[in-house]
Amino acid sequence: MGTSADPPSIAVDPKVVVAAVLPMPSPGPALRDYALSELDAAMEALAQPGDDIHEGIHRARKGLRRVRATLALGDGILGPGVALLDREIKHLNTGLSALRDAHALVETLERMHKRARKGDTRQLFDLARAEAIAARVATAEVELSMDPALCQRRGLIEVLMAAVPALDWKRLTPSAARMALADSDDRSQKARDTALQKGRDSDWHRWRRRARRASQQRRALEAVGVSVPASEPEVFDKRTTERLGEAQDLSLLLDHCGKGSPFSKERRRALRAYAEPALVRLRKRISTVRR
Repeated sequence: MGTSADPPSIAVDPKVVVAAVLPMPSPGPALRDYALSELDAAMEALAQPGDDIHEGIHRARKGLRRVRATLALGDGILGPGVALLDREIKHLNTGLSALRDAHALVETLERMHKRARKGDTRQLFDLARAEAIAARVATAEVELSMDPALCQRRGLIEVLMAAVPALDWKRLTPSAARMALADSDDRSQKARDTALQKGRDSDWHRWRRRARRASQQRRALEAVGVSVPASEPEVFDKRTTERLGEAQDLSLLLDHCGKGSPFSKERRRALRAYAEPALVRLRKRISTVRR
């Protein structure tokens, strides 16, 4: 009787087996370095002299938001210190908001002047911009008298930079980071739906904040080499992003036409008459984007 032949052997590369078994390296250390670089850049931005301080504050606040977005990728994983660190960064960023808002108003009026088609509207924005610049100077004088050269803020950033490495960054896995990003995308989508359905100012602001957070997290992960799915095109397409920026300009302008406004009574009335219907029309265009 013949015996059946043994099945042919298959050569297995041990390197392939090991690669399939070993987990992906943690992106945590790279994200730690990314957060530290943003904090370092924020500290440098706050050291800008003279009128450059306004642009420096803008860059610093953007960097601080990126750090908070990065920390949020490891919320619940990096250890109990992350909540305290995030709270201190948020407090620091909020403390810079008066200076940033004063400058943002000037920038907003400059952009709106460029977009305006009618001569009388451009003149309105020119006059309002002059008042906004005067208010910006006054705000800077007050803030810098309490914190000359923003030394206290820069010192606080140094303290925060010392605390970042103490978090448990090695625990953060690629899958956990992607899950955190997916949660942010989901919150952004829900905020978008609420804004389009209810149309309240607070809903629109919430959508913008959550969309920005998701975008910053995607940026951080891509910067350290973690592959992430593309964002939803109907949520983050260029035209919608531009319109959201224009809507933010109009909202900011209206916010400065109320209590504590830098504008004269006559100017406030004229600016509201322009901005309120323009904001309604713009939000209607945004709401018609394919979903």
